[in-house]
Amino acid sequence: MDASTYEGNDLEVLADMPNYYKWMTDIFAPHIHGVVIEYGAGVGTVSSRLLPFADSLTLVEPSENLISQLRERFVGIDNVQIAGANLETHVANLEPNSVDTIVLVNVLEHIEDDRKAVQGLMAGLRPGGHLLLFVPALQFLMSKLDRSIGHFRRYHKPDLIEKVTQAGGKILSCTYFDLVGVLPWLVFNKILRKTKFDPGLIGINDRYVIPVSRSLESVVVPPFGKNLILVARKP
Repeated sequence: MDASTYEGNDLEVLADMPNYYKWMTDIFAPHIHGVVIEYGAGVGTVSSRLLPFADSLTLVEPSENLISQLRERFVGIDNVQIAGANLETHVANLEPNSVDTIVLVNVLEHIEDDRKAVQGLMAGLRPGGHLLLFVPALQFLMSKLDRSIGHFRRYHKPDLIEKVTQAGGKILSCTYFDLVGVLPWLVFNKILRKTKFDPGLIGINDRYVIPVSRSLESVVVPPFGKNLILVARKP
């Protein structure tokens, strides 16, 4: 196991965003099936939303203290397995053509060689399997907060599409997500150089802003956004 320890409470703060995660999961849901792996499972916020669609769910997480939380959260659920490893090590040992769905939510930006990682992920998928990615977007938003939590980059749509396509993925959709969130991130994290998430602001945003954003983006495809969400299939 590639042991590490997660320090801080960012994951716990960000877990309190039910509308945000439902929006994201609803986009992914039609493509989640069979043998599913989630990399960077954290405290299981996304994992619990994947479980209803999976025959089996493997949660890969490198931080020992988060692994113990995952085991407590999913104790007694037979079709959930928890693997203590970082993405690079787990992917290197992943049997080719063995997985139906691979999910990374706010993980790929933490991987220094993301191109190699995507190639390994695509190799692990069975033909017809899906790679589901959710990443931070727009490099000009790269902030002190991004760097403090281990981000190597933020993505633009052409860059992300190119890396997945070069790895053999067929892009089914790739869209910017949360256009309204760009301005607060720019102000608080880029200009004011905040390095912590504010629980109060996150709660207000999720309760009042995200439902409006979701309605708008269901009608008009955003030209940019705070995140990118991608769905690819292995031919």
